[in-house]
Amino acid sequence: GEGNELHQLNYPTDVLIDKETDSLIICDQENRRVVRWSRRSDTTQGEILIDNIDCHGVAMDDQRYLYVSDVEKHEVRRYQLDENNGTLVAGGNGQGDGLKQLNFPTYLFVDRDHSVYVSDNNNHRVMKWVEGAKEGIVVAGGQGEGSALAQLSCPNGIFVDTLGTLYAADWGNSRVMRWTQGDKKQGTVVVGGNDEGKGANSFHWLRGLSFDRQGNLYVADYNNHRVQRFSIE
Repeated sequence: GEGNELHQLNYPTDVLIDKETDSLIICDQENRRVVRWSRRSDTTQGEILIDNIDCHGVAMDDQRYLYVSDVEKHEVRRYQLDENNGTLVAGGNGQGDGLKQLNFPTYLFVDRDHSVYVSDNNNHRVMKWVEGAKEGIVVAGGQGEGSALAQLSCPNGIFVDTLGTLYAADWGNSRVMRWTQGDKKQGTVVVGGNDEGKGANSFHWLRGLSFDRQGNLYVADYNNHRVQRFSIE
């Protein structure tokens, strides 16, 4: 049940699997902590990895560095699994819409070059921060909140494939958008784009998204209490 003990969670917002330790790493948002739970059947409680953080999204790179977004400090930090302070990799310059700033960063994706993609929720854009960069690059949206193909509305889950194509859960427009690496002016609607609803190809508050090895797209359809699967060409 809901609570702040080590055997409890309180509104978890994101999770990843650490294959090396066969464990789940969870953003336990309302408890202001990131916790790790072993996937062994005899596990009864988690352990705190990072505390005192208003986390929302978590990601891990191929060197097992952990990336966590902080919606209170409007920043993303990279952590070794045994440290609590981390290294700033995106934002951290106060709340705002400049290229050095973020405004309520939520979901994350880290590519093979250790570039960090950030759903900059309240700026209605997705930012890319190359490793070591002092400012980010707008790779989707950033044209104000709206429903045009050049716009996003409170983006949530993101995924970047090996070609650099970005997929974003466009929460306010009930659609998943695709932005190719060479075209930052506008995206294309992959699924959804209809009014909020319960039918097939409709959503009511999109959250996370992911792909399997066969290229099927999975979307967390929050207010419809379901996960939808789509075959993407």
